[in-house]
Amino acid sequence: MRPSPRRFAERPSITGFDPKKFAASAGNVKGDPWHRYEQWRYTGPFSRWNRFKGSFPGLGIATVAFAGYCVVEAMFFSDDHHGHHDETT
Repeated sequence: MRPSPRRFAERPSITGFDPKKFAASAGNVKGDPWHRYEQWRYTGPFSRWNRFKGSFPGLGIATVAFAGYCVVEAMFFSDDHHGHHDETT
């Protein structure tokens, strides 16, 4: 008669903590019990768009001011001579 293969049973934890039971009791499908506490990081003022918008403060005002400066310089401060001088010697 041949001996049956010995199956290894899971040994109980020394501390009594079972991570599978802990994940099952959390009720979260993803298995992350802290998911609901981390949601604030991605909503309201911390959403992706608001974080991007706050990355470049003053860029909109600076762009409008530079465009206005270019228009004013082209209209009022244009030099029609462009470096051609009549030299009579």
